Amino acid sequence: MAGLCVRAVRHILTTPSLSRRMPRLLCTAAQQKSSGGPDEETGAPKPEQGAAEKLLTEEKVQLEEQLKELTDKYKRALADMENLRQRGQKLVDDAKLYGIQGFCKDLLEVADILEKATQSVPKEEVTSQNPHLKNLYDGLVMTQVQIQKVFTKHGLVKLDPAGLKFDPYEHEALFHIPFEGQEPGTVAMVTKVGYKLHGRTLRPALVGVVKAP
Repeated sequence: MAGLCVRAVRHILTTPSLSRRMPRLLCTAAQQKSSGGPDEETGAPKPEQGAAEKLLTEEKVQLEEQLKELTDKYKRALADMENLRQRGQKLVDDAKLYGIQGFCKDLLEVADILEKATQSVPKEEVTSQNPHLKNLYDGLVMTQVQIQKVFTKHGLVKLDPAGLKFDPYEHEALFHIPFEGQEPGTVAMVTKVGYKLHGRTLRPALVGVVKAP
């Protein structure tokens, strides 16, 4: 057996083509031995590698679900904050517009007194022959006009709905009366004028409404 191996080696060394290929064959054999052979390179993946890939895939899915959940919570939080900001801004705006409504209600009583005072003066007596009464009457009228200008400046509008359709949001019906020539449901008489503050009824007008015959 040993003699056979010696003759094979001599044959390889004396054959030029085999001697040139010998180092390459030895290198290839060594690589195959160190890597476990060609069967292991082309074979199926190891069980440990498949388990690791499965674990990474599961962790990736969980992270994606957590990211989606956190994104939804973030968007809802932004929407809630925006709603809160809008409500707060509305409260501030309403406070600016309607914060003076208590003061306005008190001034309405003054305006009512001025109106009654001017209405109570007989017009035929307001002449130059009675200068004191005329001056007093003119002063009351000027004061009444000025206070209405101040009301308008601050968004307070007078409601005098005589002859208009009855509106329960702006008028308060004290009584119903028959009235020829007017459609039922219209305002026949105004006993006390009303006021609106920036479009909101501050005091409804007290009226009498035409009833159906």
